[in-house]
Amino acid sequence: MKKGFIALFALAILAMPAVCLATPPIPGAYVSGFIGVSIPDDTDVTGSQLDDRVKFDPGVNLGATGGFDFGMLRLEGELSYKHGEITSVLDRIAGERFRNIDGRIGVMAMMGNMYIDLHNPSPITPYFGGGIGFAAVHQDDTFGTSTLTGDRVNLYESDDDAVLAYQAGAGLEISLNRILSLDLSYRYFRTSRASFNDDSFNSDSEFKFESHNAAAGIRVKF
Repeated sequence: MKKGFIALFALAILAMPAVCLATPPIPGAYVSGFIGVSIPDDTDVTGSQLDDRVKFDPGVNLGATGGFDFGMLRLEGELSYKHGEITSVLDRIAGERFRNIDGRIGVMAMMGNMYIDLHNPSPITPYFGGGIGFAAVHQDDTFGTSTLTGDRVNLYESDDDAVLAYQAGAGLEISLNRILSLDLSYRYFRTSRASFNDDSFNSDSEFKFESHNAAAGIRVKF
């Protein structure tokens, strides 16, 4: 998460020369695109035969939005994708840890967002808000090597589930002119519990996906 904030700060510094000549944007419809990093929290995978602790490496966070700026209030729809690479799995029932993981969790989210813009005389507009929607969670076939036996094990079977999701966060809109602006953002994203079936072992598993997401994007006002 620290790396994401450092990246946002660096982008803000680089944008300062353009900001000096910018004018605040006007209300109206807009579209935007963004790309950044997603840093998933550790999660507990539970089920009829499972009690695992799963850790992730950072992954990609990208998406697009379309909405309307009413002045102080913005309403928008968002389509985004984020994922996390699984780095280790701890089986807390057997006390066994798995490394060299080959597997990931991917999340495609459709969100309805509302943001409050804190306009001021400068071209830099802080904002905060959040949204709610749905997420399609995909679990890859996941393999790992046991640190006890050295065996390569199929930990989870590929499956999908659709769940509720919500997010909250804040950011800075840096106006470049009356049409274009740079958007630096942070979002905390979370889903309800996704459920998966493993036909190979006749078992099931459940977990929540939570992540901290930093991104930089371009917003175009019509």
